[in-house]
Amino acid sequence: MSRVFWVRHGPTHAKSMVGWSDLPADLSDHAQVARLEAHLPDDALVISSDLTRATATADAITKGRDRLPHDPDLREIHFGEWELRAFDSVPDPDHLRAFWDTPGDITAPGGESWNQISLRVERAVARLLTAHPGRDIIAVAHFGAILTQVQKALRVTPYEAFGHKIDNLSVTELHLRDDMWQAQAINHLP
Repeated sequence: MSRVFWVRHGPTHAKSMVGWSDLPADLSDHAQVARLEAHLPDDALVISSDLTRATATADAITKGRDRLPHDPDLREIHFGEWELRAFDSVPDPDHLRAFWDTPGDITAPGGESWNQISLRVERAVARLLTAHPGRDIIAVAHFGAILTQVQKALRVTPYEAFGHKIDNLSVTELHLRDDMWQAQAINHLP
């Protein structure tokens, strides 16, 4: 059995769509970071996306755990021309609404679709599990990346996956047993 503990990075406090922009995380709530670190398995391997908000969060919770190289395939969805824009400032609100209400093949201009991020994160998970079979993994990533895996574990549509909240510094614990993903906890705040 493999266990992946998905941790969403610390907050950025941005009031916009943040995908591949490299904004820092606010990790000033030391008590929350300490609770998170203590909740995670001591012998797990730690990996993160290559964006600063994820790498800093991973560094804050690594302690004596082995740290794997950053993986850009664990990044957030690429918002393209919508990057760092507030929802109400997007010039085509119908396109934006379709992107969120019917996730799948719809992309932000110059960005990627839900199906594209899902495939990208799947590649990363497959590499991890092949390289480290049976090991516990702590993967520090982003809202969209984590939700792709929630969708897979729950065997629901992308739209249904979006119904799940993934808070900053939360843990989503997924187990792979007999080639089937199972959700043990979603959005747990230690």
